[in-house]
This record gives sequence, structure tokens and C-alpha cells, in this order.
Amino acid sequence: MSDLVSRGAARVEWIRSRMPLLARTRSDFRASRPFAGRSIGMSLHLEPKTAVLLETLQAGGAEIVATGNHGSTQDDIVAFLRSSGMTVFGARDDSLDQHHENVAGVAAARPDILLDNGADLAALAATDPWPIIGGTEETTSGGLRLRDELEGSIPFPVIVINDSKLKAIGENRHAVGQSVVESFMRITNLMIPGRRFVVAGYGWCGSGVAHYLRALGGKVAVVEVDELKAFEAAMDGFRVSDLDDLAEWGEVFITATGHPGILTDAFFRRVADGAVLANCGHFPWEIDVPALRAYSSGETQLDEAIERIDLPDGRHVVLIADGRMFNLAGREPKGNSLESMDLGFLLQSLSLERVATDPGSLIPGAQPVPDDLDREIARRMLAAMAAHR
Repeated sequence: MSDLVSRGAARVEWIRSRMPLLARTRSDFRASRPFAGRSIGMSLHLEPKTAVLLETLQAGGAEIVATGNHGSTQDDIVAFLRSSGMTVFGARDDSLDQHHENVAGVAAARPDILLDNGADLAALAATDPWPIIGGTEETTSGGLRLRDELEGSIPFPVIVINDSKLKAIGENRHAVGQSVVESFMRITNLMIPGRRFVVAGYGWCGSGVAHYLRALGGKVAVVEVDELKAFEAAMDGFRVSDLDDLAEWGEVFITATGHPGILTDAFFRRVADGAVLANCGHFPWEIDVPALRAYSSGETQLDEAIERIDLPDGRHVVLIADGRMFNLAGREPKGNSLESMDLGFLLQSLSLERVATDPGSLIPGAQPVPDDLDREIARRMLAAMAAHR
């Protein structure tokens, strides 16, 4: 066994022992074999917790063909999964073009079921269709894409895991809030207390980031175009304004909207000298990095995930992880907490089981997690939490 495979195996073993919800499901799947004779095509961050999810699906009889997301793939996990009999594309240093080729490689295998992140596989299935019985979508960004760009073009059911209130509370608010703040501190080594933060977007993820930053002493302002969410942020005690007003106030800007073009050329021409720019949304499009580079007068790589971008008038900004999801694409990425991903991947597992065993109960296109699954998983999570009292 190679050193890379051994390292991946050791990391997965440690994570596996701390995900009790998936452990129970893996045992159930070995007995019921819901995916026997089926292949599952996956595009999702390739890291240790995802490996435990894939092991669970494989235990249920699935043939796995998978790739990661751009910039977040961990090479030892790829090696381990390949050694476990899975077909896996991708490497940590893949270019964006290579990532697209990896996704196309998964689609070329013509999987029966999709496990998608950002609707990349669904988009390929819409333009070059093949027989698919259904799938799941992990993210806010992917859910938006399915209901906007791809609306009416997906003839099979897609359960949007992100629509689950369980995921919204456990993973999006608390786990993303924790992992973004932890990643910011680890990557930049900057202090949070007293620092001025601007969070763009006050959905579940953005609100979690804002609350965790404030809990550690940060001064936090929120940018939100939805009036009800902006009202919620104001009632939660945050300063609420627009980017034009906050561009010169903020010291750190974190995007969490799921939409493209949040920090644009006009913003770069006004932002305060030395501001840190980071994104925690799925796609690397919330910060217009090409526009920033086109405007820059010089660029210096300061660390693996830190880049100084000099601007023509003498100001500079600090770009984190090239505008990618920095809690998974940054240095020594950890992602969301084990407990939250145990919950989230149980949602994935049981939703995929529903797709495989009862597709007739689902409608074509994007839809929320069935209520009975949400409630069953809530009961299991509460039982698991009681074990820690």
C-alpha cells in the first residue's frame, strides 16, 4: 500500500469512528442493498467525511464514479477511494478546465443516480441526456441553478438536501459559521475581536458566519438585498447597509450569497486599503477575481491561500484562496464539523435510498427532502446528541 493510500486510510478510519449516524446506515445498507445494480455519479468535495459517505453508498451495492470540486480535492483521499474499488477523477492542483473534464468523465460513465454539488452533473445531463432515475443536490447554489438556469430541463427528480431545515440549522448556520471563522483565523492568523467584518448574504450560511464572528468579538455588518432577510439581520442586532456604504468601513469581506458578481470592479475601486476578501459560497464567482486581476497593478503570493493584489492607486487587497470556498479550498482544509456532516450525509444517504427504491413518490425536477425523512433523521440526531450529555 502506498504512503498516500495509507495516509488517506488512516484519516478516513478516524473520521468514520466519529460519524455514528452513517455507521448505523452503513450497517442497514449492507443488509438491504438499496443500490444493488445501480451506479451513482458524484461531484462533491473529496475529503475524509465525503469518503465515509461513499463507503456507505458502496455498502448498499452502489458502483461509485466520482470527482471533487475545483481546488478542494485531497489527493490522499482520492488514492484511498481508488484503492477501495471506486472510479475517482481529480487532483488537488487540477486547473478549472481539468475540473470540468473530470465532471464530464463522471457523466460519460452514464450513472443511474446523481449526487451533485452545484448542479454540474445535472447541467450536463440536461444538454446530453441519458437514463437517470433521480439524484440529490447538496448546495444552495445548486438549488438556485436547478430552479433558474435548469428549470424545466431536468426530467428526473432531484432532492435538494439544502432545502432541509435540519441541514439549514445544523450544517449551514452552525457548521459553516464555525468552519468559516476557524478557517479565517488559521489561514490569515489575524485577530477577530475588534475587527470590522462585512458579510454579504444573510441566508442560513451568512447568518451563521455573522453570529460566530460577533460571538468572538468581531464588529459585523450585513449586506442583504432581500428585505425580509435584511430586516431579520437588523433585528438580530447587526448593522445593515449596502456595499457602497460599507466598502471603506470593512476590513474583511466574506461573501455567502450563492449568486455571482457580488464583489465587482466598482467595489474594488472603492474598497479600503488592506481589506481581506474571502468567499464561502460554493462557486468561485461571488468575488469577480478576473476583474480584480485585470484592475491590479501587481500580484504577490504570500502563502498557499493568501495573495496580495496591488491596485493602481497604491491601495492593495488580500485575496483568500483565489475566491474559492476558503473553508475547503484554503490551507489545511477541514470543512464543516464531523457532527454536522454526519447529519448532512445521512440526509444524502436516505434521500438517495428513496430515489433508488421509490422514485415514483417523487416529482421531476428540484424538490425538498421528504418530510418523513427529515423527521426520522431529526430523531436519530437527537438520540446521538443525548449520548454526549
